[in-house]
Amino acid sequence: MKLAILKVSGVLSTAATILYFSCSSKKLDLLPHGPTEANYFSQESDFSKAVFGVYAKMTDFFWYNGGNSLAPMVYLEGDDITTNASSQPFEAFGPIQPSNGSVTYFYTALYQMIARANVVLEKVDAVADGIYVTPNLKNYHKGEALFLRGLAYYYLWNYYGTAPLRNERVTSSDQFTPPNTSGTELLEHAISDFTEAATLLPQSWDAANLGRATANSANGMLGKSLVFKGSATKNTADYSAALAAFNKLTGLSLVANFEDNFAFDTENNAESLFEFQASQAFGFDNVWLPNDFDNAVGALSTYWGYYDNNFSLFGQSRFFATNKLLNAFDAADPRKEVTLNAGDRTVNKYVRRDKYSQSGVGSVNNARILRYGDVLLLKAEAILQSGGATNEAIALINQVRARARNMVPGGTVPADLPLTETDKSKIMTWIVNERFIELAGEGQRWFDLRRWQMQEIISLNDNFFDSNVPMAFDVTKHLLMPIPNSELDVNPNMQQNPGY
Repeated sequence: MKLAILKVSGVLSTAATILYFSCSSKKLDLLPHGPTEANYFSQESDFSKAVFGVYAKMTDFFWYNGGNSLAPMVYLEGDDITTNASSQPFEAFGPIQPSNGSVTYFYTALYQMIARANVVLEKVDAVADGIYVTPNLKNYHKGEALFLRGLAYYYLWNYYGTAPLRNERVTSSDQFTPPNTSGTELLEHAISDFTEAATLLPQSWDAANLGRATANSANGMLGKSLVFKGSATKNTADYSAALAAFNKLTGLSLVANFEDNFAFDTENNAESLFEFQASQAFGFDNVWLPNDFDNAVGALSTYWGYYDNNFSLFGQSRFFATNKLLNAFDAADPRKEVTLNAGDRTVNKYVRRDKYSQSGVGSVNNARILRYGDVLLLKAEAILQSGGATNEAIALINQVRARARNMVPGGTVPADLPLTETDKSKIMTWIVNERFIELAGEGQRWFDLRRWQMQEIISLNDNFFDSNVPMAFDVTKHLLMPIPNSELDVNPNMQQNPGY
């Protein structure tokens, strides 16, 4: 009997235990092993990490990407850089299709960057009191997210012209299929984001945070975007607004040595308004893996292999300066040697003073996105196009030229342009030519050519680019990249750009 009671008691005890654990909501309500959105944004350091995640998406614009770098799309579309490849779509234009991998990758990465920025903006606006303890950091975080979202819209407009607007986080299915924007709408939203960001960002960061967006970054990109908008609208008010933004810049100057703008050991200098902060993962700079892959392994570097003929090209053609660029320099202009080798037209910018990461493929040399030399020439253009004093515009061009000649003791080339010139068409030609020489090989040229064509300052044609590849350039089509098939396949409200 005793044994039977014990057995029954044991069964009942076991059953009671099972019943207790199976019915206890506390036992069922287990915490996840990792952070979730619901519990993540609980301290200001969480917001800092989220902001860094927006910056990190910029790696997609500059990394090696397992041999599928965006470099051909960024550098080959202008008339400054060429290649010996016979089937390079971004030089021939005609072969560009909506299925192109680079066209799709860049488009996707830009929207991922926008999505990350939108999450930060939503969380910062909803943050509870007491989470932020560092003075002004909440404003800085919001300003950084706005700046980076504005930068994404700036690129979308310059490459694709029209694309969906995403100014809020996608949380429901009715947001899945937004229509095209039109005209300068994307650029206008970039302008709006840069405008607000400029009021929130600091004038500078401490040494530990060097390279994060500042008020100068925002005002510089604001002024640049307004000049670009003026090119499209031919509205003098846009140029006047650009001047107002440029006039808010503080503490900037041209560095004495032009090459310091492209060297790993002189990054974030007095001429820099914003750079991509190339680095390496602390575990390994694996240039075959995106930086989202792992905490310790992935790519945080830039890829300059097309300029220095790195082994990682695996037989692809390197990039060269065009004959047009070679001939644009005065033989004694010190910028010529910094930019290219005259004998074989190979490119020197970014690679003459470079430093590779541990992979031997990725570089830790920052890509310069906006620098003061660019701003001075944009400001000269804004003065000219808004009806300002021609001598003021010429003086700004001369600042850029003076820096170049002063690199050589007693240098006389390039000489100052005469301040007495009043022919606006001639002065605009000077600006066009100076931007060509000063910014060659920096991924700026195509944006200039595109907007000047819209402004009817220049006329693009099959002979304009001085390309080694037979071209099929159509001005009614190729001023825009195609909207990727991946977007059109899932969004019936999107329309393809003309001609594709």
